Amino acid sequence: MKPTTRGNLWMLVAGLFFACMGALVKIGSQKFCSNELVFYRSLFGLCTIFIMTRHRHKSLATPYLKLHLSRSLLGFASLALYFYAITCLPLALAVTLNYTAPLFLAALTLHYMPRQSKPILLFAIGLGFVGVALLLQPGVQGGKWLPTLLGLGSGLLAGIAYRQITQLGQLGEPEWRTVFYFTLVCSVGSCLWMLMHPFHSVTLPDLELLFAMGACATLAQLAMTRSYRNGEPLVAASLAYSTVILSSAFGFMLWHETLSMSGWAGVAIIVISGIVSLAYSAGFDKSVQAPTL
Repeated sequence: MKPTTRGNLWMLVAGLFFACMGALVKIGSQKFCSNELVFYRSLFGLCTIFIMTRHRHKSLATPYLKLHLSRSLLGFASLALYFYAITCLPLALAVTLNYTAPLFLAALTLHYMPRQSKPILLFAIGLGFVGVALLLQPGVQGGKWLPTLLGLGSGLLAGIAYRQITQLGQLGEPEWRTVFYFTLVCSVGSCLWMLMHPFHSVTLPDLELLFAMGACATLAQLAMTRSYRNGEPLVAASLAYSTVILSSAFGFMLWHETLSMSGWAGVAIIVISGIVSLAYSAGFDKSVQAPTL
């Protein structure tokens, strides 16, 4: 299918819904722990993808179960760290730390395919981690070094998981099957995590918020998948950084959150270097369809 401008613009829709999900996670964190939020977000996605696959008579059986489980466990750990960072940090900071994933993905590409490295890719990765250093500085100095480093860890784990998503795509695994196993592992893992600690009862207003959070995550996932399928992958991946911009706006409007000048400089550098890394990464191709945070 020929890439279209409309296909690319679906990524802006995904960016809006991902930013809304982040804002709802932060609102929900006033009552719920991050592991509870991961559970409700994942359970909604699991039910939705299961209903969709049953309605379309899609098979969930796979010959690559081990790779699916590995990718899903990495994604679960990344999602848990990401949600924890959102509950503790300014929304723009937490989202940007998670969106360092393309830098880690590019670094992994160089590790596995060193002969295909390009000087501009090396420069972009190096510049990106300069941006990370600028972004980490206010969080570390403000005494929030643990959630800041864990937020960066979510980007690292997501970068590794995206490489495995690429491998699954190259093996012919459809994105809905990858999403199903991801949400299944996240639902089971976070449920077991919840059982280890007291969890909060859910009232009707809570249910509305949790439903909205799960719906935003699922709609964002669907819009992102459509964008990668019908648009130009590089353009779509670049537009995915709209989540950072929109999250910054939500953080300012809802909680009056601001970053220092060095922090905003770090955000800008990470976005630019992330886009360049995607453009020149030898491992980037259209099989990377659905980063499932």
